[in-house]
Amino acid sequence: MQILLVEDNKSISTALKYSLEQKSYEVIIAEDVKETIQILQKEKIGLIILDVSLPDGNGFELYKKIKEKYNIKTIFLTARDDEDDVVMGLELGAEDYITKPFSTRELIARINKICMREKKNNIVKIKNIKCDLDKMCIYKAEKEISFSALELKILMLLFTNLNKVVSREYIIEKIWDWTGNDVYDNTVTVYMKRIRQKLETPIITTIKGVGYRIDEE
Repeated sequence: MQILLVEDNKSISTALKYSLEQKSYEVIIAEDVKETIQILQKEKIGLIILDVSLPDGNGFELYKKIKEKYNIKTIFLTARDDEDDVVMGLELGAEDYITKPFSTRELIARINKICMREKKNNIVKIKNIKCDLDKMCIYKAEKEISFSALELKILMLLFTNLNKVVSREYIIEKIWDWTGNDVYDNTVTVYMKRIRQKLETPIITTIKGVGYRIDEE
């Protein structure tokens, strides 16, 4: 798993990066909001360790943006131990909240716990359709369905956002990111039609005027 450590204290980030890499995690360090956003646009991040106090912004506000666009699991790491801050972080949807000074062993244990839980959730079954999120493969009645690379990426967006509406605008934005080509609203309609024809199972719900959603059974 690739971990993004957002921490402006270099002594903390260097030590923590070393400890995590000893446990076979790949670690990327960002020191502020701007650098964090740039990294998220380029890298596939599995977990974020996020300091609340950053030189150019607030970690809570940054997390709201991350959750809205990337929905990456996050652990808040901060010197603040005020109860309101702890509650705010957890209510926003963070996986955990650890205050400084902290035990590196405890932090790694919590990361391991999140990873173990993620592994159990990396195969999603809806009706007779199975999605292996790690392998990026879709199966129907245990037989793999062939999709184009772009069709598969769109479908993975839906599966990684179960029970949530993925807007057409967001899909258009992602297609542009993936291809660098101009994308039109009708393009999404065409791709969704192809995906549904290949699935042959009505697991994708259209939310008129908004987007698409796959619901857990």
